[in-house]
Amino acid sequence: MTRTSDRQLPVALAAALAVPFDYDDGKGVDFEPFPDFLSAGDTTDWFRAWTGNTELNGDDFRVFGQDGTGGYAAFWLTRPGCPLVDQPIVFLGSEGETAVLARDLGDFLWLLAAGFGPWEAATTYEPDWTPSPNQPSTSVAERFAPGRRQPATVLMEQAAQEFPDFDDTIMELCR
Repeated sequence: MTRTSDRQLPVALAAALAVPFDYDDGKGVDFEPFPDFLSAGDTTDWFRAWTGNTELNGDDFRVFGQDGTGGYAAFWLTRPGCPLVDQPIVFLGSEGETAVLARDLGDFLWLLAAGFGPWEAATTYEPDWTPSPNQPSTSVAERFAPGRRQPATVLMEQAAQEFPDFDDTIMELCR
C-alpha cells in the first residue's frame, strides 16, 4: 500500500459508519463520520495545524471522522507493509488529546458495537457517561470481525499496551 494512494473507506468501515450515531444530548456518541477519507492535502493541512509543525505531512494518517469539537479519528499507518485494515486507529482531539483506540479495524468495529465512539473511548471527561451497545453496529462487527468480540475495556487496554509511546511520538512532532 502506498501512503498517499487510496482514499476510499474499506468496506467494513463504510458499513460501520453507515450506522447512525446518536448524540442524544450528550448521552450518546459524539461522532460525525466522513463519506471518504480526508484528502491528502486536507490531512496535511490539519496535521500541520494540529502540531504547529509546517515541515510535516499527513501521510501517516487516514482520517475518517470527527467529534463535535473537531477531534479526528484516523488510521495511523505505523505498521510497514500491513494492509490498512490492520493498522491501529487513533484519536487526535481538538484540545491535544491523543489515544490509540484500537489495534486494527476489527477491534474498532467491536468498540462501536459496545457503544463507544472515538471521543468516548479516548477521554474520561464525562464520568457519568455510559456506553449503550448498538445492535446495528454489533451486526456489522459480527459480519466483518467474527470471533473477535471482547469487552471494550479490554480492546482499549490492548491498544494502549501495544502502542504505549503514541502520545510521546506525536508530542515530539509538535512545535
